[in-house]
Amino acid sequence: MRKKWTLYAVLGYLLFAGGIYYYLYGMGTEPLPSIYKGTSADPAGFLSGEEQELSAEYSKVRNLLYFLSAPLEWLMYLFIVLFGLSRWFEKWAVQTARFSFIQTAAYVFYLALFTAVLTFPIQYIGFHFSKAYGISAQTFAQWMRDELIDFWIGYGIMTILIFVLYGLMRKFKKKWWLAAWGLFVPYTVFMMYVQPVIIDPIYNDFYPLKDKELEEEILSLAEKADIPSSHVFEVNMSDKTRALNAYVTGIGSNARIVLWDTMLSKLSKDEILFVMAHEMAHYVKKHIYVGMIFYLLLAFFGFWLTAVLTERFIGKYGRELKMTKRSQLRTLPLLLMFISLIGFASSPLSNMVSRFEEKQSDAYAIEMTGDKEAAISAFQKLAKEGLSEVKPPLLVKIFRYSHPSMAERLYTIETYPLDESKKEEKDGKST
Repeated sequence: MRKKWTLYAVLGYLLFAGGIYYYLYGMGTEPLPSIYKGTSADPAGFLSGEEQELSAEYSKVRNLLYFLSAPLEWLMYLFIVLFGLSRWFEKWAVQTARFSFIQTAAYVFYLALFTAVLTFPIQYIGFHFSKAYGISAQTFAQWMRDELIDFWIGYGIMTILIFVLYGLMRKFKKKWWLAAWGLFVPYTVFMMYVQPVIIDPIYNDFYPLKDKELEEEILSLAEKADIPSSHVFEVNMSDKTRALNAYVTGIGSNARIVLWDTMLSKLSKDEILFVMAHEMAHYVKKHIYVGMIFYLLLAFFGFWLTAVLTERFIGKYGRELKMTKRSQLRTLPLLLMFISLIGFASSPLSNMVSRFEEKQSDAYAIEMTGDKEAAISAFQKLAKEGLSEVKPPLLVKIFRYSHPSMAERLYTIETYPLDESKKEEKDGKST
């Protein structure tokens, strides 16, 4: 069984990798649709020939790494189960202590460390290319610091989640997945609440916006949007990246308006106000809550499907792989493999919903600011600084893009039927 599964899995991965490579590199770049030519969406209008080439090259590398890393993760978890490594991790964990929580913590550490070592090369390749193309501003030491923070935060959270999950498996033999989902709901809300004030500051320094005049104008927009915020936060991202970004995060009293310092140095005031209006739209349109509900619904089916697939796998191959119960810690790589598979398969749907929300936010920002010119120049600068792919291939858009492509956004803004009164209001403010 092991030989056959290994052979099929490796051959399948190589065929998939070859197909993706040919799709990205062998089929050639899709021509820009004629509807975009000569408009603000035409990259020739805001990117030099060299920048267009760099954007195409960098995007292909990033897309290839994305499509290769997901199935590589599935292979890794499958082989950990097939070759008995998971049993060894469980054995060492049980020998560590008598208390089940300590055993769980030990097992998760062995598994997390092993998988981190295996996936390090592809993570490093991603960092190397972002550095080579001038996107990342980090040194290797700075990048490794963030990777280690990721590891320990992920390890701590995962240990608690796995301990609770396997406790539910032992208590609820058949409906453990439903109980797990029931606890997943408050956990998700809690994480959204604490993320801006506890987790994010571990990675970066957040401080009130230094430009008080700009802060006042942003807060004026926030007041108009009924966003409960008395400060705009600036975050020092210039020592990490040259890319630009801003966002509104958190829920309730922990809601935060955040600007990267890279955006402050590269965009004009009007461009920043448009971007902030776009981010505020997510709050106004309740996208945070809609997204959370959608995510929890997907999680419901994800938990159920993971339970079904795990049950069937153990029922058919458990004896040979020495898995007699789903509540054994050694089954964890199996669960993680199915969760990853389901997440990848559902990404086109979640991306489609996200793209719809982004289109709504763009329209809201245009209506709020009445400034199409600032919107267009802001997105062009975002594409330029981040070497963004202006018109991605179809498969890339479906599986990777949670936002509309830059060409779509620019063309939509340019052709947006803005009411004349909005234009006059904007022009009046300018004078």
